[in-house]
Amino acid sequence: MVDANIILRYVLDDHVELSPKAAEILEQNVVTLPIEAACEVVYVLQKVYAVERKDIQQQLAGLLDENLIIMDKPMLFIKGLEYYSTSTLDFVDSLLLAYHTVEKQEVFTFDDKLNKFIRRADNGK
Repeated sequence: MVDANIILRYVLDDHVELSPKAAEILEQNVVTLPIEAACEVVYVLQKVYAVERKDIQQQLAGLLDENLIIMDKPMLFIKGLEYYSTSTLDFVDSLLLAYHTVEKQEVFTFDDKLNKFIRRADNGK
């Protein structure tokens, strides 16, 4: 299992010592990225490093595509990244929307914006 820091150093390739270690870990081991750590990665990439949403989607989906990480619910994660990159929802709300559309789970929320996206998804828009 890896934490957000391993993924961040690998994706950003910004640390002379830690980035190569992160690459070695991901490229030579089978590691799981918990969805909770993935949320932290997305938050840090956007808020601290100002990485564009579409770039975050491509980089993190690429880790799955290249079999560098495994996740418990990869399709849910991919759909959440898709919603995140094409909307103004934060990543956690994007995941909640993905739970609704991928796993057909009912989402109870007071968040008007999230409810609007859920209604759109239900109406096929």
